Amino acid sequence: MKKLFISIIFAVFGSLFFISWGVDQFIAKHSDENENSDTIIYENLIEGISAELNSTPEQQLSQHLTQIAKHYSLDLTLESTSAIALPPALFKQLSQQGGLLLASEKQAYLVKQLTTFPQHLVKLHLPTASEKDQKLNVFFTAILYLGVGSIIMLWLLPLAQRLYVLTNAADLIGKGEKNVRIKLSRFSYISLLETRFNQMAYQIEKLMADNKLLARSLSHDIRTPMSCLRFGIDAALDANDVESKNNYLKRMELELSRMEDMTAAFLSYASMERQGVHLNITKIEINQFINNLWQDFTSLALQHNISFEYRELANNEYISGDLYWLNRALQNLITNAIHYANSRVIIRTQISHKNIKIIIEDDGKGIEQEQLTVIFDPFVKLDSNRSREQGHFGLGLAICHKVVDWHHGQISASRSTLLKGAKFILSLPRENQ
Repeated sequence: MKKLFISIIFAVFGSLFFISWGVDQFIAKHSDENENSDTIIYENLIEGISAELNSTPEQQLSQHLTQIAKHYSLDLTLESTSAIALPPALFKQLSQQGGLLLASEKQAYLVKQLTTFPQHLVKLHLPTASEKDQKLNVFFTAILYLGVGSIIMLWLLPLAQRLYVLTNAADLIGKGEKNVRIKLSRFSYISLLETRFNQMAYQIEKLMADNKLLARSLSHDIRTPMSCLRFGIDAALDANDVESKNNYLKRMELELSRMEDMTAAFLSYASMERQGVHLNITKIEINQFINNLWQDFTSLALQHNISFEYRELANNEYISGDLYWLNRALQNLITNAIHYANSRVIIRTQISHKNIKIIIEDDGKGIEQEQLTVIFDPFVKLDSNRSREQGHFGLGLAICHKVVDWHHGQISASRSTLLKGAKFILSLPRENQ
């Protein structure tokens, strides 16, 4: 929003400054020219009148000045020099060429001391601003406001357009079109708002898809234990001896435990999106982080007769992330690698300009090409031998994908060229040291 506020300030104050400055310059230029030309005319005029009065007898000065004023339609008066209160420096200018220009609250006037009669002054009142000048001032004032209004309108047009696009996209999402996104523009005043809107739309679409998948999978998978419970109840009711009834009850208890585990796993995954908002981000040294995981899983690898190798970086490198969730994601990947490997698992890291890649490879059977597109979807089980009765619900890789997405990274799966089995790559943003 900072960009929006800055643009508002520049649009309003910039337009006021530049337009008013331009109008002032134009008016000042023309008014100065007019004032200078008018002043020169009146200075020459008062100089001529003074020269004529200097050759007139003193007792006829007032009458002669009245005739001149009437003849030329001028506002002329004869004043006493003693009636003018001026500083000595200005008083000396009364006899200068063209007289002295003075002004009162009402209008400006020229005064000229008669050289023959220094006790007398000729006072010529200059005309006030004409109606034409007043109309011109109104005209320029209108230009100022119209200019400012036009600039603000030009500034508002792209903002109104982007707000319309944002409103239209929100309306479409409200109607159920969850894949709507705003095409970002580098010239937008609200680019941050548009980016946040796209992120929100993406999260809504993803949450809705996960909820549909969760409901569909849960409703499908819960039917089997419910059928077993129904069968156990009917069989227990029909059984004649206590031992048979107890056997059926034990089987029902087992099915109930499986249903509880399944429901808990599904609800845990469904609540992950809410937990992703409250990540505890810290600076993590990658060598130490991976080395701790390697030590934790070394005993599990030995139990399965798997060679578990970690190739650490030569230098200390860092990432920013939630230690708990990143640890959980890598635990899922390492557990799968040890489970599917024939004899060997390798963890290694690579550094690029902006990212750190954590690579986990095994020498197992690998992943079929057609399964790579769905491997990170929730409730997808690629191995039919790992049943939900054993506590496997197809959520491990989906959790990994969600955790990596929280950290603005990427996760991918492919076939390992080194060990010929599965290969998982976690790419996370590199932290500057």
